[in-house]
Amino acid sequence: MLQTGNYSLVLLIQLSLLIYDLFVNSFSELLRGAPVIQLVLFIIQDIAILFNVIIILLMMFNTYVFQVGLVSVLLERFRALLFSSALYLTLSICFHCWLLNLRWLTSNRFVWTDGLQALFVFQRTAAVMYYYLYKRTAEYMGDPRLYEDSMWLRDVFSKARQ
Repeated sequence: MLQTGNYSLVLLIQLSLLIYDLFVNSFSELLRGAPVIQLVLFIIQDIAILFNVIIILLMMFNTYVFQVGLVSVLLERFRALLFSSALYLTLSICFHCWLLNLRWLTSNRFVWTDGLQALFVFQRTAAVMYYYLYKRTAEYMGDPRLYEDSMWLRDVFSKARQ
């Protein structure tokens, strides 16, 4: 069971990683003259997204709902987050690779192609969805009903057995 102190620490780590991600999305263009620094920031950003997904999956595996075998209930409830996380990570990696590939040798020149601009818009839109769904899910994972036996869980379990 996730204790209150542990949940607070995990939530702090998750929100810190989200804030770092938001910071890189907001201010990485200011460092376009130093592509190596941008590369390092982008790599850490992609790893932070991956860590956030791993943390939320570990929190799901720790729930009583998962332990009694109702994985489908968790997947149904958090499907949007899992899909948006995968989409956002994929779009971020593609955007970072494309941007750094265009900018690596000519960092002071305008390199925004039409395709790169479209990818930028999709990546930032996916980022907003990801931030909202992740924050909502991280807070929902603190619900004590997920970590103990309750009547709603028994009802779901009896429906699943039928």
